[in-house]
Formats: sequence, C-alpha cells, structure tokens
Amino acid sequence: MGIVNAWKGLWTTGDGKSQSAVSDIVRPRRQIRAYQGAVSDRLTANWMSSQLSADAEIRGSLRKLRDRSREMVRNNPYAKQAKRTTQINVVGTGMKFQSLVTQVRGNKRDQRINKAIETAWNNWCRPENCDTAGRYSFHQFEWLATGALPESGEAIFRIVRKPFGSSGVPLALQLIESDLLDEEYSGKVTAKNNEWRNGVEVDEWGKAKRYAILTRHPGDAYYISSPTAGKNHVFLPAEDVIHLFMPERPGQNRGVPWFHSVMADAHQLQGYEEAAVIRARAAASIMGFVQNNEGELIGDDVETGQRVQDFQPGQWNYLMPGESVHVPDIDYPSQQYEMFVKNKIRRFATGFGCSFETISKDFSETNYSSSRLSLLEDREHWRFVQRYLIDNFHYRVFKEWLSLAVLSGELDFADYSSRPMRYCKPRWTPPAQHYVDPLKEVKAYREAEQAGYMTKSQVIAATNGGDYDDIAAELAREQDIAKGLDITLDKDLKFEPVQQQLELDVGQVEDQQPTRKRRKK
Repeated sequence: MGIVNAWKGLWTTGDGKSQSAVSDIVRPRRQIRAYQGAVSDRLTANWMSSQLSADAEIRGSLRKLRDRSREMVRNNPYAKQAKRTTQINVVGTGMKFQSLVTQVRGNKRDQRINKAIETAWNNWCRPENCDTAGRYSFHQFEWLATGALPESGEAIFRIVRKPFGSSGVPLALQLIESDLLDEEYSGKVTAKNNEWRNGVEVDEWGKAKRYAILTRHPGDAYYISSPTAGKNHVFLPAEDVIHLFMPERPGQNRGVPWFHSVMADAHQLQGYEEAAVIRARAAASIMGFVQNNEGELIGDDVETGQRVQDFQPGQWNYLMPGESVHVPDIDYPSQQYEMFVKNKIRRFATGFGCSFETISKDFSETNYSSSRLSLLEDREHWRFVQRYLIDNFHYRVFKEWLSLAVLSGELDFADYSSRPMRYCKPRWTPPAQHYVDPLKEVKAYREAEQAGYMTKSQVIAATNGGDYDDIAAELAREQDIAKGLDITLDKDLKFEPVQQQLELDVGQVEDQQPTRKRRKK
C-alpha cells in the first residue's frame, strides 16, 4: 500500500486535491507527445499540405512540371548532365540480347533454336523494321525512353501490328511524346465502373483499358495548315500501348519528371550564377570618368546632356559639371560562392538520385573509398531502372515479337502453340560498369568466382557486359588459331600481395597485355 499511496501522491496537489482536479495541468503534457510534424503553429504556418490523390496532384501540375523540366534540360548544365548520365548508365551502347531456350531433354541450351531467335531479333531491331517511321533502331528506342523518364516523367510506345521494312514480322513501334496523352480528357467510358484518370481509362481494379491520344501535338500549332476547333483524339486499347513511368504512390496513372523536387533549387542556382557572372564582369571592367571643374563640357555629350547610365570595358565617360560617380567596391567572386554552388548541386543530385560527383563531374575532393561508395550507390539506382525497363519494355516487346514471328513464318517452331513459354526465354545484359580500381576489382571478381559466390557468366556480364557463350567461343577460336601458328597464349593472371597492389599504378595495370610465348621446337 505504501507504493500505491506514493503513486497517488504524484497526482495530487499540495492541498490534497485529487487527480481530477489537476487534469488541466496534465492535458498539455499528453498533447506534446503527438507528432511534431503535424503541429500547426507560427513556425509551420506556411507549410502547405493537401489530401489530394496522386492523380489529382498530377493533373494540376503535370503540364507545368513537364515544360519546366524540358527547359532545364535545354539550358541547365546539371539537368542536362543528369539526363545524359541516366541514359549512359542505364542503356549505354545497348542491352545485349541473348536467347536461353533449353533442349526438351536435359538442361543444355538448344544452340540451333537460340541462334535462329537471336538472328531474327537482331534483324528486326534495325530502324526500317522496328520503327514505323524508319528512324530509330531498338537501341535508340531504349535511349530515348531512358531519357524521357527523367525529363518528361514517362515514355509511351504504340504497338503497330503491321510489317515494315524488310522484316516479315508484322510488328513495329511508334514513339509517342507524353504531351499527346491528354490528361484533361474526361469523355465516355467503355464500362459502368470505369473512369478516365488523366487520359487513361481504368476499370474498377485500376487496370488501364484505353488511352486518349491527341492526333496533334498541343504545341505544334505552327505546322498545322488548317487548324480545327477543339481537340481530336484516337483511343488506343491498353494492349496496343506501352506506358513507361515509375510510380511514387499507389493508384498513380501518370509519371512526373524526376526533377520535380529540385526544380526550385535549380532555378535559384541558375539565377545566382547569372548574377555572379554579371557582378564579376562589372568588377573586371576597367573604366574611367572625366569631370571638368570649370563647367566646360567636352565631346558629343554637350548637345545631348545625357547622363551616363551604362558602362563598357575600356570606356571613358565625361560627366556634367558638379557631378561625381560613386563606384562600389566589388570584390567578387567571394569565398562563399564556391561553397554555396556546391551545396546547391549536392541538393540537386540528392533529389535526383545521384551522387554529387556524378552530376558535377568534380572529383577533386574524393579518394578511392569515397568514389567507390558513391559509385556503388549510383549503380543500385541504375540497376533499379534497368530492371524496370527490362520487365516493362524489353520483355513485353519480345513476347509480342516472338508470337508474331512464329505466326508469320519468320520462325518455324512446330510445338510453339502448345509450349510458347519454352521459347520465350530472353535475357538482356546491361552495359558493364567501369572500374574505380581495375586491379582490386578484377581480383575481387576472380576470388568470388573461385569461391562459388558468382558464376563466370555473372562475372563477365558485370565486368564487360558480354556473354559467356560468345566469349568462350571466341577464346576457342583464338586457341585454334594460336595452335595452328604454334604459339602459346598466356592467360594465367597472377596477383601480387595486397601491400604491393597498393603501390602499383593503375595506369600501368591497364596497359598490361597478355603475353605470347614462342614454343621451342
């Protein structure tokens, strides 16, 4: 009972009043324990928030975000670099395609079938075959789609089931700019529970059914010879459209530019740098003023009497009698300039999803460890985008192409109708990432393969983006040639101890080539 009485004493006042009498004192303490991020006071009065859905937020902002994002890519070097580095790291020179069909009995690959599929696919990927306009190859489609994601927020392809060019496969793609997907359309739907959401008709489960595509680009007025009133649409079924975007919220039906969270900072930084350049030019300009104390005016200004309003480097101006000029002491750029710019670029890179070094191309403050850490974090971001493209673009196009290639007779597989998934075994290998320290990383890959943590195929894909089968065949060919010439190719890589590795120059390691030794007869 002593403990109970002591506990009760904590909730009584000095005059013996009960807990209920001090409830007014306790209540504010309970309120303090709420989420501080939800508190409304004088410090958070300008903190704007809303309860809008993802589609509602996008509809009111998409067009402006898209226009500003494209303006940034045109005129802002950091935005341009962000888009370019995304394309280089995600697709680079192209994702290498490989067919992995296995034999019916056993687990060996069916080289005959794989060769036929790869040959037909590579032929279809040429511009005249895969593009309705005959302009872009499949790799260029990869490149454009990867660039459209950060700049416009989405990439849209139309599937056209007609043969183009020299290919017998009735399939081609049409790249549609995201502006043509009318986010304001709200017409009739095909089913009772369907609705239009930012140009996309979805059913009760949120699955896309149709797309409202404008027949004319809304910004193409200069090239319309006879403009008509209102908007004209073509409604494409979902099975004919590949709509690529990376959603950030459930229920989102349109993509937004990846620059959306850094646009304000980028605009401020651009204005700050422009003002800094103007101020620095003013500080670097050498000019002078001449004043006649006797009141006599000299030169052309005698007749006009105009005041000096602007300066030019190397210019001398004559003043009116009694006038003087005060030129402020301009010491610029200041020491804070570089720090401020770097901070803004770091904010830009963080919001976009890359490291500071990737966006700025400034490696002056990095060492091997920090460079590798930044590179590894960037690689995870690129791999995520690569995985998304492979799952939603490459695989879907290939599956459609394979079916039509068999139906058109371009590929002859007797049992395709009964076992279509046996033949749909594609693999796309993204381009290899560059080394930070080639000697250390090659050694690490070799030890991982020897320990069983990686296969040779995985090592080759990670190091140079190649295919193990192709490399093995090429090595065999080289060995046959060397054997015919009676020479030995030394492919035994020997690694020095770790302490010695640290002392080696990386440039020297890269210059090392396999040695050839002449056999003694």
